[in-house]
Amino acid sequence: MTQFRPCIDLHQGQVKQIVGGSLNDQGADTNFVSNYDAAYYANLYRQHNLTGGHVIALGPGNKEQALSALAAWPQGLQFGGGVNDTNAAEFLEAGASHVIVTSWLFEGGQFSWERLEKIKAITGTERLILDLSCRRTEAGWQIATNRWQTVTELAVTPDSLQELSSHCAEFLIHAADVEGLQGGIDEALVKLLGSACSIPVTYAGGARSLDDLKLVDQLSGGAVDLTIGSALDIFGGSGVTLAECIEWNKRQSSTGLQS
Repeated sequence: MTQFRPCIDLHQGQVKQIVGGSLNDQGADTNFVSNYDAAYYANLYRQHNLTGGHVIALGPGNKEQALSALAAWPQGLQFGGGVNDTNAAEFLEAGASHVIVTSWLFEGGQFSWERLEKIKAITGTERLILDLSCRRTEAGWQIATNRWQTVTELAVTPDSLQELSSHCAEFLIHAADVEGLQGGIDEALVKLLGSACSIPVTYAGGARSLDDLKLVDQLSGGAVDLTIGSALDIFGGSGVTLAECIEWNKRQSSTGLQS
């Protein structure tokens, strides 16, 4: 059953919501800058038992905020953003339930199985999440690294999803082309993930209302969870409230127990 998954996006040391495709070394188009720190949101999610959320550091200058969020809810949040073999253990020890890895797994646009094995030796399969965030191309969806600016040669396909699924606990997939635009989800991508993924997967990008939770549930057969960012009231949005998402999760859990 599709669940709402919360997020804390960090950019330049602040909790923000940005337009994903605009992110570069100079900055990003920003939808929202919070007056609260990351620990505030971590405590909010902890209070409502919203599990499986992710803290993402978008570039440098975010480590202090990330660690404060992980400390506020030990084992309640995942962490991603610059994770590699030298710091993965630190974030797990700081309270992350999982670490999320993307860019470090690629060398010159090529996926490195050697690096994957190296980080698995540190995290174990059970505490590793592969971020397969992607951009749409003429050929389909290609994984994008380095803050979604570098399009790699690895495509998001049923075969690649199946091959990678045995090496991690979950997938996290941002549709970078629609991330932060509140223009609707990438329906074809959600449908692909629902049919091809044999492990938990969270999709993010374009969600704008409670109806998108219903749509993801329908398109994926309940196999894909959804993150809502810029449209959420706690991030300055007007499309959906956190209270509505909490109630959605309760109903989904209740339905799952009854079935």
